[in-house]
Amino acid sequence: EVQLVESGGGLVQAGGSLRLSCAASGFTYDDHAIGWFRQAPGKVREGVSCIRKSDGSTYYSDSVKGRFTISSDNAKNTVYLQMNSLKPEDTAVYYCAADLHGRIGAFRLSWYDYWGQGTQVTVSS
Repeated sequence: EVQLVESGGGLVQAGGSLRLSCAASGFTYDDHAIGWFRQAPGKVREGVSCIRKSDGSTYYSDSVKGRFTISSDNAKNTVYLQMNSLKPEDTAVYYCAADLHGRIGAFRLSWYDYWGQGTQVTVSS
C-alpha cells in the first residue's frame, strides 16, 4: 500500500523559512517522481516543485524558483521542500504526490497516482 505523509507546516512570518517533509512508503518501483503541490482557499491546486528519484532531476514553478529547494533522502524514502523567503501568497495547504512513472518537467495532476493528506502553511505579513 502506497502511503504519503506530509509534515512540517506551520505559521511563519514573511521572510521566514519552513521545511516540509514527505515520507513515502509502499513503492514498488525505484523510478518514480515526487511532486509538491499547493492549494489556497478558492484557488486551483498548483504545482510547486518535483524531483525524480532515478537521477535527481528537479523542476520548479516560476513563482517559487530561487526561493524553494526540493531534495530527497532516498535511504529514508523522504522528500523535502525547503521554503525560504516566504511570502503571504505562499499560504496554502501543501500536498505531496507520487508519480510512479517518474515524470517531471510539468505539473499535471493526472500524472500523479497517490497523494498525501496535506499540511497547512501560513505566512503572515
